[in-house]
Amino acid sequence: MTSASFHATGDVVDTSGRRGAHELLALRRVPAPRPGRWLASAFLLVLLAQFLHGLVTNPGWEWPVFREFFVEGSIMRALGLTLELTAYGTALGFSLGLVIALMRLSGSWLPASVGWLYVWVFRSVPLIVQLLFWFNLAYLYDRLSFGVPFGPELVSVPTMRLVGPMGAAVLGLALHQAAYAAEIIRSGIISVDRGQVLAAAALGIPRRRQLSRIVLPQAMRSILPNAFNELISLLKGTSIVSVMALGDLFYQTQVIYGRNGRVVALVMVATIWYVILTGLLSVLQYYVERRFARGGSRALPPTPRQRLRAALSGTGKAAR
Repeated sequence: MTSASFHATGDVVDTSGRRGAHELLALRRVPAPRPGRWLASAFLLVLLAQFLHGLVTNPGWEWPVFREFFVEGSIMRALGLTLELTAYGTALGFSLGLVIALMRLSGSWLPASVGWLYVWVFRSVPLIVQLLFWFNLAYLYDRLSFGVPFGPELVSVPTMRLVGPMGAAVLGLALHQAAYAAEIIRSGIISVDRGQVLAAAALGIPRRRQLSRIVLPQAMRSILPNAFNELISLLKGTSIVSVMALGDLFYQTQVIYGRNGRVVALVMVATIWYVILTGLLSVLQYYVERRFARGGSRALPPTPRQRLRAALSGTGKAAR
């Protein structure tokens, strides 16, 4: 017999449906057994344990040497130079990349063609070739001059004084990065609904204000993941300046193990520092993406702390 309640008026009110709904909500959800997942997890844990055991017990890793040089003075100075090259390359590369992206989106054929040609050339030539070219620019031009074409020179500077090893490295990294940044920014801009731009133009909003207030804030949601990938790639790519004997992190470890012969320990020093810096950039990426995801239709991406909390609780979903 179904449950019912009587009011003073004699009317009968059926409460069985409401009670059934409460009982369903009170039921505890039991996940379906997945033996394959448990076996795969156990296999991965065994592999991880074997790897960690080898790290601890194998004397070839030379952990005492690693501890000696991990925060050694020359290593820290080289780390600072690596960060400096990354900062310059990112700032200049993405600034120039924004200009090139706008050129490629221009309605005029000349800026669009020049932007396309720039991207094609600098994506075609390997970074190490570009660095060596800028490093040897003085062989082509003794002096760099600015003035009237076929007329008097207004400013003239010796090439070696203007483009030294550091200048050549920054120039090569920035120009190379700008080609990739331009495509990332261009793809983000064209992902914004064209109707919003047309509506802003109909309201008489200036084009510069349309770009800064309407287009770019929305485009950043598409730009940021790829931009951080390029930033991390540039951080690791700074190691290529070692061909110019510039004292970055990788070059300095080469110098040290060239003297003491402790190759593995010094390579691990560079490796761990790159891993730490990449991890910090990845954490920064989560928070920047959350900042620009506000107001969008998608849920905010979980922070690293929320991901860790979800993994420890076993829910499989991070709090939003």
